[in-house]
Amino acid sequence: MTERYVWDLREADERHVDVVGGKGAQLGALSRIDGVPVPEGFCVTTDAFRRIMAEVPSIDERLDRLAGLDADDREGIRTLSAEIRGSIEGTAVPDEVAAAITGALSGFGEQAAYAVRSSATAEDLPTASFAGQQDTYLNVMGPAAVLEHVSRCWASLFTERAVTYRRRNGIAHGTVRMAVVVQRMVFPHAAGILFTADPVTGNRKVATVDAGFGLGESLVSGLVNPDVFTVRDGEVVARSIAAKERAVLALPAGGTREVAVDARQREQPALTDAQAVRLVELGRRIEAHFGRPQDVEWCLVDDGFRIVQSRPITTLFPVPVREAADQGNRVYVSVGHQQMMTDAMRPLGLSMWQQTAMVPMHEAGGRLFVDVTGRLASPASRTGFLDLVGRGDPLVRDALETVLDRGDFVPSLPDTSPGGPPAGRAAATVETDPAVVTALIERSRASIAALERDIRARTGAELFDFLLEAFEEHKRVLSDPQSLQVIMAGMDATWWLNEKLRGWLGEKNVADTLTLSAPDNITSEMGLALLDVADVIRPHPEVVAFLRGVQDEGAADGGDGDEGFLDALAKLPGGAQARDAVEAYLERYGMRCVGEIDITRPRWRERPTTLVPVILDNVRNFEPGAAARRFEEGRRKAWQKEQDVLARLRALPDGERKADETKRMIDRVRTFIGYREYPKYAIITRYFLYKQALLEEVGRLVRAGVLAEREDAFYLTFRELHDVVRSQRVDHRLVQERKEAFRSYQALTPPRVLTSDGEAVNGAYRREDVPDGALIGLPVSSGTVEGRARVVLDMADADLEAGDILVTAFTDPSWSPLFVGIAGLVTEVGGLMTHGAVIAREYGLPAVVGVERATRLIRDGQRIRVHGTDGYIEILS
Repeated sequence: MTERYVWDLREADERHVDVVGGKGAQLGALSRIDGVPVPEGFCVTTDAFRRIMAEVPSIDERLDRLAGLDADDREGIRTLSAEIRGSIEGTAVPDEVAAAITGALSGFGEQAAYAVRSSATAEDLPTASFAGQQDTYLNVMGPAAVLEHVSRCWASLFTERAVTYRRRNGIAHGTVRMAVVVQRMVFPHAAGILFTADPVTGNRKVATVDAGFGLGESLVSGLVNPDVFTVRDGEVVARSIAAKERAVLALPAGGTREVAVDARQREQPALTDAQAVRLVELGRRIEAHFGRPQDVEWCLVDDGFRIVQSRPITTLFPVPVREAADQGNRVYVSVGHQQMMTDAMRPLGLSMWQQTAMVPMHEAGGRLFVDVTGRLASPASRTGFLDLVGRGDPLVRDALETVLDRGDFVPSLPDTSPGGPPAGRAAATVETDPAVVTALIERSRASIAALERDIRARTGAELFDFLLEAFEEHKRVLSDPQSLQVIMAGMDATWWLNEKLRGWLGEKNVADTLTLSAPDNITSEMGLALLDVADVIRPHPEVVAFLRGVQDEGAADGGDGDEGFLDALAKLPGGAQARDAVEAYLERYGMRCVGEIDITRPRWRERPTTLVPVILDNVRNFEPGAAARRFEEGRRKAWQKEQDVLARLRALPDGERKADETKRMIDRVRTFIGYREYPKYAIITRYFLYKQALLEEVGRLVRAGVLAEREDAFYLTFRELHDVVRSQRVDHRLVQERKEAFRSYQALTPPRVLTSDGEAVNGAYRREDVPDGALIGLPVSSGTVEGRARVVLDMADADLEAGDILVTAFTDPSWSPLFVGIAGLVTEVGGLMTHGAVIAREYGLPAVVGVERATRLIRDGQRIRVHGTDGYIEILS
C-alpha cells in the first residue's frame, strides 16, 4: 500500500487510530458529528513517523535499552529518553514528508496560525487517555515553524512522563507511533474543559464546566483557578466564580504569552449560565456519539463554541448495563466487598459466579453488583436489610443511607410482601447440636463426590449441558434451609453475646474470646495445617535450602517459579516426606487461592510455589507442634473467659437467669460459628472441579488451533465458551478487546455502593471518639497490639516475622495461612462476618478492617498500634 504522509482531518474517524493516532481519530470523528464545530486541519500520519524514525541513528538499539530499564530507574529513563528526543529533533524531515506537509498548509493558508498537536496511537483511547503525556504547540506560523514543531511532536513520544506512563499501562515503546494534528488556530474569548459526567462522584447526569479567559492553556497548566459550573437537567445547579488573575493569549507574530487580566474583569464569569448549558448540550451530543462520558476541550469564539478535543474519561467506574425498557433509578451493592475480593475478574470468572449465585448479579468494571433497590424501596424490608448490612459493614449501610436521604432517588413502594424475617435470614431456628453441623458437612461432601465422579466422562457440548445441571445442584446445596439456619444461628449468637454482655458487664466484643478455637472451622484448620507441614520440613536442612532456592527463583521470575519442584524435592534427604506432606495439604486445600471466587485465578494445586514463602516463614518462626499448642491455647482461653463471664453474671441482680441465657448462647456460638466458613470451602472445591473439566476442553481447542492460548478462554463468558466448543470458531478480536478492557478495569477501585446514575458512594464512619490522626475502621477482633506494619499486596510476596502486623487490601480465606504468624491485621475491605474477621477472631488477632486507603496511608516498616476493640489504628513512627 502506498504511504500517505497527510490526511485531511475529515477523512479520519475512530477506525483510523493506527494512521492518525488517538487524538487525530477523535478529532476526525468529532468533525463528522452534525452540529459540532471543529477547527479544520490535517493529520501528519504514522507513515511519516515511520519514515523519520528510519532516518534516526541507532534508534532500534536505543529503544531496546529503554525497554530494558527498570521502571524505578528514573535517572536512566530521563537520560535515555532525552537522548532519543534529541536525535529525532536533530534528524532532518525527509523531503517527501516535508513536501506533503507544506502542500497541505497551502490549502489552508501558509501564513495562517496553527495548533500543532501530538497524536500517539496509544492516546485518547477508551482504556487510557494519555492526557498531557505528549506535546502541543499553539499559534505556530509559517511552513518552517510548522515543520519544526511537527518534529518536536514526534520527539515528544519519548518525554520522561510519556515513557513512564506507557510502562505503567503495559504498553511497549516500539508498538506506539506518533501522528501529528495540524489545525487552524482559534483565538477564543474563553476556553476550558467540559466533563459530561461528574469526575469526582461519577454521576452521569451531572456535567461540570471549567472555564477561564483566553486560551485553555492557563487552565491545563494550573496557572489559574477556573470558574466551575455544575449543570444538571438543563440548568446550572451550582457555580463557583474564581478570581482569574492571569490568562494566556496568542501573540500576533506567533507563540503565546501569559498576561495579567484586567482587575475589573477578574471576578466576572468567563461564561454565562446560558452558555454553560448550551455547551453541556453540545457535550451530550458528543457523548452520545462515542457512547461514554467525555472530557471535552472547548473554546468560545464570538459566542460560538469550537471543540478542539474530546477524550473518554477513563477514571469513571462503569455502570451496569440494563434493559432499554428499565429506566428507573437503581442502587447496587458491591459483591466483592462482601466476598473480600475487590480485584477485577475476567469474563469467565464473572459469568461462572453469576451462573452459580443465589441472586441475580450485574457486571460493571470487571466486578459484580447486586441490585438492592427493591429492598430499599419497601418499608417492610428496608429496616431489616439496613440492620443486617450495617452489622456486617457499616460503610455500606452509611452509603445506602446517603442515597436514601436524598428522598427522591429511591421512591417508597407500598408494602406488598408478606411478613417474615429480613432478607438473608432463616425463618426457623435450629437445635444446638453438633450433629447438625456434622450432617451438613457430610451431605456437602457427598454432593461434591458425586460431582467429581460424574464430570469425568463429559466432553464437548455434553460437558456444558452437564455443568448447567451441576450449577442447579450447586445452588440447591447453597440454599439448604438448615445450612442457612446454622450460619444465622452462629451470627445471631455472636451479636447477642456482644450486645448483652456489653450492657450487663460493660465489656466490648466478648464473643471474640469466646469463639477462639471453635470446632469445624475449615479455614482456621487450613492455616494450622500448614504449620504441621513446616514441622515435617524443618528437620531437613537440604529441603529447607532447596525451598529457599524455589522461592528466590519465583521472585526473580515475577512469581512464575518452577511448579514441578515437588518431583525434584523427593530426591533430597527427607524430601519424600516433605513432598508427601505438601501433597496431602494440596489434596485438602489445593483448590484455594487469592481471589478464589474468580475461577480463572491459578489455584494452589496449579501453582504450589505460592505456598513456599509461607512454609519457610513457618519453619523459621515456629517450634515443632505449634499447631496443636495454638489450638489448645485458644480453646483454654475461651473456656476461661466463659467461666469468668458466668461468674460475674451470677453476681448481678437476676444473675442466675442471665448466666443461664449466656451459657446457652456460648454453647450455641461455639457449636455453629465454625461452620460459617464451610459453605465457601465447598463452593471453591466445586469450582476447581468445574475448572479442571473446562480446561481439558480448552486444551482441545488450543490443540485444534481454535484458541491461540489457554488463557484466551478466560476472556469469554461461560455461554460464549460453550458456543466456541460447538462451532469450533472464536472471535479473536473480541478476545483482544476483552483483554484490553480487563487491563483498564484493573486500575479502577470499585465502590461499595453504585447508583444507576454512575455515582460511586463509599460511606463514612462518622465517629469522633478516636485520637487525632488515627485511621478509622471497623473493630472485628478484640485486643490492642503494637508492631511493625508489613504492607503486603500479594500473598506470594509476604515476608513476615513474629510480631508483624499484616496490612493489606483484603483477605479472603486463602490468606489464612499467613494469620498464624502475625500479631494483628488491618485491611481496606471487610466486615464483621467476612472471612478475614472470622479467622482473626479464631486466632485471637487484634484486627481492624474497612480502613480506607490503609495500604497507601501506612508505609511498610512503620510501627503502628492496632486497637481491635475500638476500631482504629495509630501510626507511631
